[in-house]
Amino acid sequence: MPLPKPATALLALLVLALPAAAQAADATTRLLGELADAAGPPGFEEPVRAIMVRELKPLADSIRYDGLGSVIAQHGSSGPRIMLDAHMDEVGGMVRRVTPGGLVTMQMLGGWLDQALLDQRWVIIGAKGPVKAVTGMRSVHTVPADDRGKVVPRDALFLDVGARTAAEVAEMGISPGDPIVPDAPFEVLSGGIRYLGKAWDDRVGCAVVIEALRRLRATGHPNQLFIAATVQEEIGLRGARTASDIIQPDIGIAIEAGVTGDSPGSPPEASQAVLGGGPGMFLYDSSALPNRKMVKLVKDVARAERIPLQLDLVQGYGDDSAAIQATNGGVPTVNLVVPARSLHTHNGILDRGDFDKMVELVVALVRKLDAATVKELRDFTP
Repeated sequence: MPLPKPATALLALLVLALPAAAQAADATTRLLGELADAAGPPGFEEPVRAIMVRELKPLADSIRYDGLGSVIAQHGSSGPRIMLDAHMDEVGGMVRRVTPGGLVTMQMLGGWLDQALLDQRWVIIGAKGPVKAVTGMRSVHTVPADDRGKVVPRDALFLDVGARTAAEVAEMGISPGDPIVPDAPFEVLSGGIRYLGKAWDDRVGCAVVIEALRRLRATGHPNQLFIAATVQEEIGLRGARTASDIIQPDIGIAIEAGVTGDSPGSPPEASQAVLGGGPGMFLYDSSALPNRKMVKLVKDVARAERIPLQLDLVQGYGDDSAAIQATNGGVPTVNLVVPARSLHTHNGILDRGDFDKMVELVVALVRKLDAATVKELRDFTP
């Protein structure tokens, strides 16, 4: 039921009376929610790209695209070429085939655990629009006792869209190759500072680079700053490579979702990061080693700005900094992360304080990267 006009007017006055910081916080929450909810598995990033262009266009001097669909926004026309990277795609899937009985099988895109796939809700983006689906499973009543504790392999899973025949699936507009994403709407958890959603890898990075550019445009910086919102990271860091070919960066900074080791049962050596402990920096992952001088610079900036910084080394993880690093004759890079719990699942959790501190760190770091500093970072003379 609509509010009476006096109540509507009072609500508007209350919103206007909020401090600017509170209104900005609400806008940031809305942006994070919109990015998390957008459908964008590798190769199907169009909805995310539309949000990124909408947000970056008023802040940038120019926007262009690489041949795969990555967005490249430039601000500033002189100084070192600084590439600030976040990828738009999320782990998801695509339709593999449709059975005569109207069930759909799925090709996974990106790194999934088999145990994260069973009995989950999904959305298939078909030719006639979104179609809800669920990864079906056998009832406990029909599963032998010896099999009840076993993980069902992904090749044995199927999506149930409520169809009875393959013809009914086709009538819904579904065909092989259609993208599939988790059906897991964004929520602010009851504490108010923890956010639940899919696709934090790497929509949280997308939000960071938008907010960082917003502040850097207002305060100034000594660089040619390139915001690269890249594609197909989850299947081979592809967009970072093609975007780097265009940008030819002097310095690369990847902004990613990290992993946490604070969940019950996490092996002590898996990750040292905790949710709410501040932004992180990877000293090692399976795809890249950061530039040691860049690592020191990040530590120094975090210390000067009194920003808590978590250091981590993670196996089984790859990120865009590895692709950027291997372009333009070698680029000093670093991977900065916003810690996230339950990454690459339907329901990840991040802490708003970690996000805010990451934006502060990135802004301070970019402002430090003047010509003399960049020259020193790139100097390997013995």
